[in-house]
Amino acid sequence: MSVATRSGMNPLLVGPSPTANLSVQVFPSELGWQAIAGTDGCLAELTFGHATPQEAWEALKLAGCGMEPADWNSELAEQLQAFARGEMIDFSGVRVLDQGTTTFQREVIRICRAIPYGDTMTYGQIAQFAGSPRAARAVGNIMASNRTPLVVPCHRVVPGGHRKFGNYSAGEGVRTKLRLLEMEALGAGKAWAKTAD
Repeated sequence: MSVATRSGMNPLLVGPSPTANLSVQVFPSELGWQAIAGTDGCLAELTFGHATPQEAWEALKLAGCGMEPADWNSELAEQLQAFARGEMIDFSGVRVLDQGTTTFQREVIRICRAIPYGDTMTYGQIAQFAGSPRAARAVGNIMASNRTPLVVPCHRVVPGGHRKFGNYSAGEGVRTKLRLLEMEALGAGKAWAKTAD
């Protein structure tokens, strides 16, 4: 299904950034140790690709919000573990705390969440869909500040033109982005040709 036909989906963005205490769950996966933090069933932050549980915990940026260790969202943790094993998981129903302060930022996140498993879009395409065709760089900045990768699948957003895959701030950077794109392409039954070093 294309992004254009899915553009009416509700991305389930909820409220402003958290001020209440967050609960955290840390767990192993095929993509390294992961940590998720949230409150009231809403995901506030996700980090992955860590060598130890302590590294995953320490990588959470919302530490000033009074995080507490818990089995916060075991269902989401299991979905993330399945995704890391290469299973085709749809995270569109996951409620995410609103990361955008402007209408444009929220629209970019909504469009990114609508990119199907195994597909990609360029920064320019997202800018076009969001109504600001010259704002590809702004889209890149929004993706770079994404606190919930995988659920908001910024790895599916790539540059246009001669730049191959762009940057990626999670895990091992571009290597992790390529691994995710390859995993999804293969899982969706699409041909994969790595063209970046």
